[in-house]
This record gives sequence, C-alpha cells and structure tokens, in this order.
Amino acid sequence: MNIHEYQGKEILSSFGVRVQRGIVAQDAKEAVEAAKKLTEQTGTGWHVIKAQVHAGGRGKGGGVKLAKNLQEVEEIAGQIIGMNLVTPQTSAEGKKVHQVLVAEDVYYPGDSEPDEFYMSVLLNRGTGRNMIMYSTEGGMDIETVAEQTPHLIFHEEIDPSVGLMPFQARRIAFNLGLSGTAFKEMTKFVMALYEAYIKSDSSLFEINPVLKTSDDKILAVDAKVTLDDNALFRHKDYAEMRDIREENPVEVEAKAVGLNYVDLDGNVGCMVNGAGLAMATMDLIKQAGGEPANFLDVGGTADAKRVEEAFRLILKDENVKAILVNIFGGIVRCDRVAQGIVDAYRNLGDAIHVPIIVRLQGTNADIAKDLIDNSGLDVYSAVQFQEAADKVQEVLA
Repeated sequence: MNIHEYQGKEILSSFGVRVQRGIVAQDAKEAVEAAKKLTEQTGTGWHVIKAQVHAGGRGKGGGVKLAKNLQEVEEIAGQIIGMNLVTPQTSAEGKKVHQVLVAEDVYYPGDSEPDEFYMSVLLNRGTGRNMIMYSTEGGMDIETVAEQTPHLIFHEEIDPSVGLMPFQARRIAFNLGLSGTAFKEMTKFVMALYEAYIKSDSSLFEINPVLKTSDDKILAVDAKVTLDDNALFRHKDYAEMRDIREENPVEVEAKAVGLNYVDLDGNVGCMVNGAGLAMATMDLIKQAGGEPANFLDVGGTADAKRVEEAFRLILKDENVKAILVNIFGGIVRCDRVAQGIVDAYRNLGDAIHVPIIVRLQGTNADIAKDLIDNSGLDVYSAVQFQEAADKVQEVLA
C-alpha cells in the first residue's frame, strides 16, 4: 500500500528518524495557517509547498515550489491544489492534487554547504535479505545514476539473524564521505531508518534526498514509503492511511468484492483462477498477437456471482476487444464454473459486447464444454491452451 509523503514522515518520525517537518493543508487558507504554525514551531522563514500524490518526480511537474512569504504560500498552494500533476511516473492525464504539505526550509546558510544523498531500504529478492542502497548522488533519479555512474551506488546487505550492525551504519556514513558530527548523525539516522523499516512492516523506504544540513544535521527531506498489505492487520493505524483517491477506481472496486485485479493497457481481458495460471495466460495472449488488458485472479470459488463481478470489471475497460476465461478445475468443478459463466452472461445481457473465449480444464471439463457449446450464447469453448490462443487470434483478426 502506497502512502503520501507526509504520512511516511509521520512513520519515520515515530521511530526517531529526523525528518523535514511540515503540516498538511487541504486548501490555500489552510496552507497559510500551516505556514504560520510551522514558523512558530521551527523558526523557518521560507516554506516549501509540496503536492501530495502517489508519484515521484513532483518537482519536474511543478508540484514542489518554494514560498518566501505568506502571500506566496497562499498563491502557490492555490495553484497546486486542484491541478492535474503530470510527472514521469503518472499517465498523460496526471493525478489530481487534493492536498499539499507545507514544509520547513532546511537549506539554510551555515558553516558548511548542504549535501544531498540517496537512500532506500528494500528486499533483495536475489539473496532473500534486506538491503540498504545508497548514493552520494541524492536528488537525482536513481535510474539515471545507475546508468551513467553505477560506481556511485553502494549496497549494504543485512543478515536477518543479527539485523543491521553499527559497523555497517558507520560504513555507509564513510562511503558517503562524511566526517565529524555529520558522520555520527548519519550512523544514528541509518540505524533508526532500518528499525522503522522492520517494525512498520514496510516493503520499501526511499528517501531522496537525505540531507546533510549546513549545521551537519541529517534528515529525510522526502519519504516514499510502501507498506506491506499482508501485514496491515498488525497496524490498524497504518491501514487508515490508505487514500483511495490515488488508486485506480476499478482496482478499488475489485478489492472491495474480493477479486485480485490489476489494470493494464491491452485489448484482451483475462479471467483466471490462480496467480500462476494468470501469468501464463497473459503470456498466451501476447503469443496470440494480443495484449493483456488486466491481471484478474478470481480465486478458487469461481461461482456465478464472482464470475459476474469479474465480467463487470473487465467490461469497464473500453479497450477490451475480447475476453479470455482460463479456469483449471481442481478444487472447483469445471461444470459449475461453466454454469456460472452462462448465468453471468445472461444476467449481464447487452452489457457484454465482445466475444468470450472460455478454456476449462480439469474436473468435469467435458461436461463444462458441452454446457458452453449448447448455451446458445456468443461464447467460444476451448480445451487446450493452444486452441484458446488460436481462438484469441481469430476474434482479434
């Protein structure tokens, strides 16, 4: 589950990670009040206005701006709130901004120059261990750094039996070229950051940039935090941070009815039981010359009601030109699934306007094929994988 920057900073701060302080605002007037309150708390004279959307690269799209007085705070907040923010990580339509974070200015003058670093904590799936990835090139896209200057990216893998060791935090601070107070501050920052990652059951922390201020403090200026959905039962307060306005409405609807659905950009809708079979079905569609329009796992209980809900979700996508239903009848009998498809088709009536290919394999597959073939509906039955692929090609031609 993705959360907003201000929410991510709340989590980090609760574990002792120093962050750029800020107050969220829903409109321009609230932004001014937030700026006044922030000045009282921090002494900051300037404020950074940040759009709160689930996407990176906000600054490139005009979603992060500096305000030097309260009038500019109001003007900039008014411009950002309500805009459709287009960034390298959004669609061409962008994402509507509903709120902004009014944050303190942490790039103040001092005894040394501020310095920006990149740092993330995530699972290395190749080794099965958590790792901290970091670089001296903060503030830049890490993909660009990896492509152009890969030697500037460092990794620190953590042994799960002992956790992050102090010497590893010191090595990170050393590789970032820090010394003195900044070195000590960075080691404390890293230790607290990793503790926050573990205890919050997150799947990703990305802090870009981590800032060394002019007076050698180390703090998180940004915070991209992704929480593990499977662990939210342990964190009821984190579950409440979900902002469905930032999510695909069809995916939200699918989750509400218990379907695993991911929206894609293709022209062939998929309805499958089992994640592995769903991935294989998507490959099948590609080989047949189509593009999968979605990932949809209906699970082991593909009854009429569930099938009907799945059809409704798929048909919301105007790009869908055909639907491939691929069910393996192990726990669930194929004939029951076939009857569910027939019933759902009749219930939906004119809502179904594209051809449907149904491949049922497993228990009572022969009975299921007869049910589909004798239904009188515009449904094509298949038994073999290749036969289903051929029918997809046929209807797309």
